[in-house]
Amino acid sequence: MAEATKKKKKRGMPNSFTILFICLIAVAAVTWIVSMFSPDVTPATLADITTAPFLGFSSALQVCVFVMVLGGFLAIVNKTGALDAGIAVLVRKLGDRDTLLIPVMMILFGICGSTYGMMEETVPFYILLASVTFAMGFDTMVGSLIVLLGAGLGCLGSTVNPFSVGVATAALTDMGIAVNQGLVIALGFVLFIVSELMGIIFVMRYAKKVKADRSNSIMPPEQLAAAEAEYGEKDGAMSEGEPKVTGTQKAVLALFALSFVVMIVSFVPWESFGVNIFALGGTADDPSTAWSAILTGLPLGQWYFTEVGVWFFLMAIVIGIIAKMDDNELVGTFIGGAADMVSTALVIAVARGISVLMAATGLDLWVLNTAAAALEGVSAAIFAPASYALYYVLSFLIPSSSGMATMSMPIMGPLADNLGFSVEAMIMIYVAAHGVVVLFAPTNGVIIAGLELAKTSYATFMKLCAKFFVVLTIVIGVVLTAMMLLL
Repeated sequence: MAEATKKKKKRGMPNSFTILFICLIAVAAVTWIVSMFSPDVTPATLADITTAPFLGFSSALQVCVFVMVLGGFLAIVNKTGALDAGIAVLVRKLGDRDTLLIPVMMILFGICGSTYGMMEETVPFYILLASVTFAMGFDTMVGSLIVLLGAGLGCLGSTVNPFSVGVATAALTDMGIAVNQGLVIALGFVLFIVSELMGIIFVMRYAKKVKADRSNSIMPPEQLAAAEAEYGEKDGAMSEGEPKVTGTQKAVLALFALSFVVMIVSFVPWESFGVNIFALGGTADDPSTAWSAILTGLPLGQWYFTEVGVWFFLMAIVIGIIAKMDDNELVGTFIGGAADMVSTALVIAVARGISVLMAATGLDLWVLNTAAAALEGVSAAIFAPASYALYYVLSFLIPSSSGMATMSMPIMGPLADNLGFSVEAMIMIYVAAHGVVVLFAPTNGVIIAGLELAKTSYATFMKLCAKFFVVLTIVIGVVLTAMMLLL
C-alpha cells in the first residue's frame, strides 16, 4: 500500500547531449531510408555514427579551444571581483529603466549579425548577459534571449554579411548572373526591421513578467537554483549599500571591455567593405607584416577563433598581473575556468558531428537536388514559399551559412533566374530561412552551449519560444513571398 501511494518520480528534461545524440541517430536512420531509392545517398554505418562526434570535434577544434580559453579568462576576471562590482554599479544606475537594456542590446547584437553574421562569436556574451539580467531581477533566460535573438534575428536580416549575402552574391556573379547589391541590402533591411521588432516585443513581454515575480520564469526550480548558485552573488550585491569599484577593479573592467571590443572588431571583414586600415603595412601574400598582425600574424578583420583565443589568453595574463596574482594563483584559476567549459566545448563538437555525418552520406545534397527539380516551372506564388520551405529543411542539415550558400546558390539562383524571378529575392529567401532555423536548430551547437552557460537548457528554451518561432516562420514567409511577387 505504501508503495502504491508513493509519488512517481518526475522525468527531467533531456539534457543537451541526449538531444544531440537523438538527432544524430535520427539522421543516420533517414540516410538508410533514402538510400533505398536513391544511389546518391550512402546509408550511415555504425562506424559513421560512432566517429561523427569525434570528427565533429576535429571540425570545430578552433571553436572548442577558444571556449575553454574563454573559461580561463572569465575565471580570472571573476577572481578579481571586478565584474560583480561593475554589474552592481550598472544596475544601480539604470534603476527603473533596466528594461531598456533589452532593446538597446538586441539592436546592437542585431547590427553585428546583419553586417558580419555574428553567431558563434556570441558564446562569451551568454555569461555576461546572464549575470546582468539575473542581477536586475530577471532570470538568465532573458540574458540568453537578448544574445540569441538579438544576433540571430540580425543574421536573418543580413544586409552586407559577407558570409551569407556576400558568398551567395559571389556565387551568382561568377556564373554571369547580375545581382543588384543595393536591392539586396534594402530587402535585408526590411527583414531586419520586421524580425528584430518581433523579437524585442517578445523578449520584453517575457522579461516584464519575470521581473514582476521570478516564479513566473519558464526555468524550472533546479535551473533557477543553478542560476542562483552561479549568479546569486551579483544579485545579492544590490542590497549591500552603494556599490564601489576599486582602482584595480576599474582597470580590470577596462581591460575586460577592451578584450570584447577587439574580438568584435577582429571578426568584421573590413577589407570586403573597402576599409584597409588594419591591413596597412601588409600585403595579400604576406598579411603578417601589417601593424595589427603583431600578436597573431593576421591583421584585425582576418582573425578567426585561433587568433581570438590567443588574444583572450594574453589578456587573461595581463589582468592577472594587474590584479597582483602570483603565478600559482593565476595558472590555477585559469585551468579551473577552462575545465568548467569542457562540457560546453563537447556540446559544440557533437552538434558539428551531425553535419559531418550528413555531408559524408550525401543526404544534404540529395535533399537540395530533389527539391530543386520539383520546383521547375511553378509560379512565383508557389516558388517563393516552396523555396523557403526547402531552405528551412536544408538549414537543419547545414548550419553553416557560407556552406549553405556555396552549395545551394549555384543551383537555386540560376533556377530562379531561368524562371524569370528576382535573384535578389532568391538570395534573401536563403538568408532568411537559414536565419530562422539557426535560431533553434539543435545542430547549431552555439545555441545549446550558450544556454548551458546561462544555467538553463535547450528544452526550456524551446518550451518558451516554440510559438514565437512558428509565428516568425509564417511572417517571414509571407514577407519573402511578397518580395518575390513584387520584384
